[in-house]
This record gives sequence, C-alpha cells and structure tokens, in this order.
Amino acid sequence: MIYLDYQATTPCDPAVVAAMLPFFTEHFGNPHSTGHLPGAIAADAVERARGQVAALIGAEAREIVFTSGATEANNLAIKGAVRHLRAQGDGRRRVVTVATEHKCVLEAVRDLAEEGFEPVVLPVGADGRLDAAVLREALRVPTLLVSIMAANNETGVLQDLAGLGAIVREAGALLHSDLAQMAGKLPVSVAGLDLASISGHKLYGPKGVGALYVRRRPRVRLMPLFSGGGQERGVRSGTVPVPLVAGFGEACVLALEGMADERARMQNLRDRLWARLRQGMPGVGLTGGEAARLPAALPICLPEGVSALEVMARVPDVAMSTGSACSSADIAPSYVLTAMGLDRARASRCLRLSVGRYTSGAEIDDAAAMLCRAVQAIDLQTV
Repeated sequence: MIYLDYQATTPCDPAVVAAMLPFFTEHFGNPHSTGHLPGAIAADAVERARGQVAALIGAEAREIVFTSGATEANNLAIKGAVRHLRAQGDGRRRVVTVATEHKCVLEAVRDLAEEGFEPVVLPVGADGRLDAAVLREALRVPTLLVSIMAANNETGVLQDLAGLGAIVREAGALLHSDLAQMAGKLPVSVAGLDLASISGHKLYGPKGVGALYVRRRPRVRLMPLFSGGGQERGVRSGTVPVPLVAGFGEACVLALEGMADERARMQNLRDRLWARLRQGMPGVGLTGGEAARLPAALPICLPEGVSALEVMARVPDVAMSTGSACSSADIAPSYVLTAMGLDRARASRCLRLSVGRYTSGAEIDDAAAMLCRAVQAIDLQTV
C-alpha cells in the first residue's frame, strides 16, 4: 500500500512510540496524585510535554491545555469563550467563521444559535481563501469571536492569518485558529491569536490527544465544556492521558527540529508527483489553483469525464481521499469544494493527495504511474 493521505492522519514516529511506552506500564502513576513518586514522575512528564507543545507554536507552557484532540479544542475555544463573555454581561452575540472550516468548527458555531448567539459563515473565493473585505464587512456588527483555520484540511490552502487577524483585532473580537493541519509542517506563531487548536495525530503523534492554546496576557477566559475535578487549570477536567501526552510532546520536538528539511523534502515529493501526473494525465488540474498551500498537499481535479471514485476503485494500492462524501443513497459534493464554487460534476472529479515523512521517491513514481494508467483506461472505456 502506498499511503498518500497524510492530511487525514499520520503514523506515529518510532521515537514517539518509544517515548510513550514507559508510561503504559513502568511509570503508570496518575499525574494528579503528586503525593508519591509514581504520580510525581507522571506529572513531570506531562509538564515536560506541555513545554514541548508550547515551543512548537511559540507559546508559554502555562498557555497549553491538553484535550482529546483538535475537535474538542475547537469546541472548547469557541463555545467556552463566548459563553464566558456572555456570563460576564457582554452584549455582543455575533460569532463568525468561514465556509471551508473543519466540520467541528462549523457545527460548534451553528450550535450556538440555539443559545441566542448569531452564527455567521463567510464565503470564500475560488481559491478557497477568505477576502479581507468580506471579513471587514461582517465585523461591522459587534462580534465576540472569529474562527479562521490556518490551513484547510482538504485543499491545504493557507489563509492570510496575519492580515485577517489584524482586522479581527481592530474590531475588538477574539481570534481563534484551527492549526491542526499547519502545526508541525510550517513555522507557526500564536502571536496575534487568542486561542488556537492542534492535534497529535496530524504530526506523527498518537490519536486521542490535542491541545488548546489559551492566551495568558491579556488573559482569555473560558467556560468549561463539562464538569469534573478541575484538571488543566480548571478548563478541561479529566485525568490527563500521560502516555498520549508524552508522545504528543515528542512529536512536537521532532517536528520543530526537522521542520526545515522536512518541508523541503515534502515540497520536492509533491512537485515530483504533480509533474508526473501532468505529464501522463492531460487535463488534470489543481483544486484551488495556484493558491499558497501546505508543502505536502496536492488536491487535484481529474480530467473531464473521469470520476474520482472510479479511479480510487481501480487503484486500490494507493491510499487517497476523494473530494466527495459517500452515503448509501447519494454522493454529496464536499462542502469545501462547493464553497469554492465547484459544481457537483467537477467536485466528483476531485482527489486529495498528500505526501509525508515516510513517502519515498519510488512510491511517488509508482503511484503516479498507477493513477495515470487508471485514467487512461477510463478514457478508453468511454470512447
């Protein structure tokens, strides 16, 4: 199997697994039971990982709250922040996000309508990017919070977070960003952000762990999503999963240390794949055009008349994703592609390809050859 779906998830780096193993058996203490040595060892591991995660995004260790992943972190950031502001007597009700955000962000914002908030979902251009003028117009109404992801999970397209963030700050709203796709792949700084979410399994760490950055100065306060023992500074109750957190921290260390080299290698592999596809697949295009994107991301639109699902069926030895979500009754176009203006027919031709740390040049060549042969076979079949 040639794995080209690294935007969906990544395998644990062996060094990450090694970092986790002792905390399953040898150092199994509860990190919140620090009155004895096993608990103290576990607590030290958690705090070490907290610092490692913080270093990756340019934060302070005490600004990191561990969660079960980016979905929980996004919900905690959005719902927790606006509920706290309302409880403090803030009269604003508008919460703004973007049509191409991850589902958990869109649903979190929409859920708030049931509590009297005003959810606003902004459109994007054909390249998947939010126009500054559109954001500025939306913020003419007093706004509590704006959520804009740094890099899209389907297209890899990057938003101008610095420019858009300046507009948000000028309007006096909080700015949250889902950094799950970008953290560990490109340099990230939380300067200018109030809240930010990251996920372990997107950067060669374990599944089931993530983190929320909560700015300390000026302090951002959150209302917890659920009740419990008050762990994680009272924001996220529950026993911290030490093995996962230790692995997450190690993954952040590896990402930070190897980022420059890995970024160059990913871009070279991606460009090599793209060159071979263009050579052997006339009519193939890039979803989102030439917009700036993650170095490992290659979202393509197959030639006219070629279904992405049919290509996937013909190439079972390559792991990739389609731009459509399948159900037993129908194939619904991806909401991300729809927001970018693609109709059903064009969206059905979209594939998401992404390379990663363990992709080889030989795999790139083999995958390109298989994809091109599949498209050629479909073309011959329809002649």
